[in-house]
Amino acid sequence: MPGFASPPMPADGTAAQSTEPVPEAGGRLRVVLLMAGSCLPILGAVLLAPVLPKMQEHFAAVPGARALVPMVLTIPALALALLAPIAGVVIDRLGRKRLLIMASVLYALFGTAPLWLDSLGAIVVSRALLGVAEASIMTSCTTLIGDYYTGRVRDRYLALQTVCATASATAFFILGGALGSSGWRTPFWLYAVGLLLAPAMATFLPRPTPGTTTEKASSVEPRRPFPVRRLAGICVLSVFGAVVFYTVPVETAYLLDDLGVKSSGLIGMVTAIASAATVTGCVMFASLTGLPERRLPAIFALCGAGLVLMGLAQNIAVLIIGAFLNCIGTGFLLPSLLTWAMSKLEYADRGRGTGLWTASFFFGQFICPLALIAVESTTGNLAAAVGLLGLASALVAAGLLPVLLLRRTTSAREIPQA
Repeated sequence: MPGFASPPMPADGTAAQSTEPVPEAGGRLRVVLLMAGSCLPILGAVLLAPVLPKMQEHFAAVPGARALVPMVLTIPALALALLAPIAGVVIDRLGRKRLLIMASVLYALFGTAPLWLDSLGAIVVSRALLGVAEASIMTSCTTLIGDYYTGRVRDRYLALQTVCATASATAFFILGGALGSSGWRTPFWLYAVGLLLAPAMATFLPRPTPGTTTEKASSVEPRRPFPVRRLAGICVLSVFGAVVFYTVPVETAYLLDDLGVKSSGLIGMVTAIASAATVTGCVMFASLTGLPERRLPAIFALCGAGLVLMGLAQNIAVLIIGAFLNCIGTGFLLPSLLTWAMSKLEYADRGRGTGLWTASFFFGQFICPLALIAVESTTGNLAAAVGLLGLASALVAAGLLPVLLLRRTTSAREIPQA
C-alpha cells in the first residue's frame, strides 16, 4: 500500500491533507501488523464471554464469585480507559515501537496467566494487568498509524482499524465459544499470540521519525505544555460518541427480549446485521474525501434517527431497520472522531493525545450501560431510554453545525490573500 509524506503543519497546529506519495518498503506487512495489534484488545473484550457461565460454575463456592467472574471480562476495558493517557505519556518519552513490543510480550504473559492460576482473585488481578498491556498496545498502534501515514491514507487506515476491530469481535466471540467447549481455561491460550507478534513487530515495523520540518523542530525543542485545549472538546464528544456507538451491541438483545424474541439464533442474526452495517459505514468513510469532522452533524443525526426508531419499534423488523441505520452512522463516527483528533496533534504530542482520545472512547464504552440504566430508571423501560439517547444525539448534531461553520469561517479568514 502506498505511503504518503507528512503534510505541512499550519499555524494553528492542525495537520493539512497531503497527496504526495513517497516510496515505502514493506508497507503491506506494516499495515497487517498494526491491524493485528489493534485487534488484541478486542480479543480481551469478547473472547471469554461464552465461557463465563462455566467459570461461574467452577468458582461457585468462592465468596463474591457472582460479581468477580463478570469482572474477568470487563476489568481490562476499565483498566484500558484509566491507563491509556499514562501509556500516551510513556509513548512520547520511551518510544512507540519499543513500548508496543514490550506490551505485546506482557499481553501474552498476563493473558495466559489464568491457565495456571487457581485463585479467582488472582485471575481478576491478572486481567487488570492485561488491561495495562492493552492500553499500551492500542495507544501505540494508533499513534504509529498517525506517525507513518497522513492525509487520506491515514484516514483509510484508521477506518480499516475500526473494520478489523468490528470483524474480529464477531470472530473472537465464535472462536471463544468453540474453544470453551473443551473447558473454560482453553480460550486463554489464544493470548499467546502476543509472543508471535512481538518479534515480527520488532523486525518489520520501522522506527517512526518526525515527518515535517515543524514536527522535527518540535521533537527536539525543550518539552512544552501539552495542548489540552485542542483536544478537550473532541475528547468530550468522543465519550458521548462511544455511548452512541456501543448502545446497539450492548442493548439490542434486551430490546429483542422485550419484544418477545427469545431465540438466541435470531438475536445473533440481528447482531451480525448490525456489525455488518458498522463495517459498511467504515468502508464508505474510507472512500470519501474532505475533512471528516465536517460530516459529524450528519453522522450524529443518522445515529440518532436509528436509535429513535429502535426506541419506537413495536416489532423486530422496525428494530432491525433502526439498528442498521444507527450502525451505518457509527461506522462513520469512530474513524471521523479519531482522524479529527489526529489532525490536531504534532509528532511530539501524538502519543499523549492518542492516549487521551483512547481513554475517552473506552470510558464512554464503560459508562454506556450505566447511563442507559440510569435513564431507564426514570423512563420506566429500556426502549424509551434508547429513544431519548437518539434525541440527545440529534441535539448534539444540531449543536455541532454552528460550531463547525464558525471554525470553517474563521479558518477561511486566516488564509492570507495573494
